[in-house]
Amino acid sequence: MKKYNVCMVGIGAVGTEIVRLLRKRNFPLAKLTAFATRERTEMIDGQPVEVKVANGPEAFAGYDFAFFAGTEGAKGASKTLGWGAAEGGCTVIDNGDDYRMDPRVPLVIPEINAEALKKHQNFIANPNCSTTTALMALYALHREAKIKRLVCCTYQAVSGTGAAAIRELEAQVRAWVAGEPLPREVYPAQIAFNVIAQIGSESKDLPGYTSEEVKLGRETRKILDDDSIQVASTCVRVPVFNGHSEALHIEFHNPISPERAREILEKTAGVKVVDDLHNSQFPTPIAVSGQYDTLVGRIRKDPTVPNGLALFVCGDNIWKGAAQNAIQIAEKMIEMGLK
Repeated sequence: MKKYNVCMVGIGAVGTEIVRLLRKRNFPLAKLTAFATRERTEMIDGQPVEVKVANGPEAFAGYDFAFFAGTEGAKGASKTLGWGAAEGGCTVIDNGDDYRMDPRVPLVIPEINAEALKKHQNFIANPNCSTTTALMALYALHREAKIKRLVCCTYQAVSGTGAAAIRELEAQVRAWVAGEPLPREVYPAQIAFNVIAQIGSESKDLPGYTSEEVKLGRETRKILDDDSIQVASTCVRVPVFNGHSEALHIEFHNPISPERAREILEKTAGVKVVDDLHNSQFPTPIAVSGQYDTLVGRIRKDPTVPNGLALFVCGDNIWKGAAQNAIQIAEKMIEMGLK
């Protein structure tokens, strides 16, 4: 089997999980290097990872894949390094949002739209974590009944903000237990024992909505290749370490029953149905953390609209929502003979 030289830009929460998952999934690695803001050696699960500084696109010469991990100063790095790396022959898989809506760049969830990879120009974008969590539950239902409108409310873990946010939640909980003042640097309000109804900045294009909420609509339409889908969302940060949860209310063009939806989802790759309300079985972020599959439950009719369904879904935002999906893109490119 051919082996590949792989590098990452960023070795924070997402970059660390990329390393773990490359090893866990037995990716055919020849060499693994990380690029960050300073040179060093990082120990991840007892194994060393060499960390260098990328001073320009020439740093990517000889690498087959570059994962832009989007943390530790790497947010926006694809603007300065990404296209240069791609033009030099390295395939860039970008976890950031700089190029997701660029018409040159496929926005890919391999289970859903792997065919888009055939149009790549050595640059592929990873969707936003909340988009991936929703669409893993919805894409097969869309093929069956065609989505007309989606209303999505998210409950997003602090790991989506990065390693500093994880530390902040833990520090606030420890301080609260000790009766001490709660430290706060990352979020605009206390996150422990609280929720924050803002993820991202206010959108310039859609006043009153945040950038996270706008992404969900735009990315959904691009990935499903359907500009007619209407999306309204409210994205909320919750005091959970890892695992995003979403309440989805969907109006379809065609009838689809909860029983039929459950039957479809039980056969959908990357999805696990956990749906037994009588016995209190439903998705939770703790249950999905460290799992490849997206959990789907609370499958029921939405009686307020024609052809309506309601679902509750949970996905590991650092795995399937970021690191895992990026690696799956590389794996799929190898499988399709594109690399």
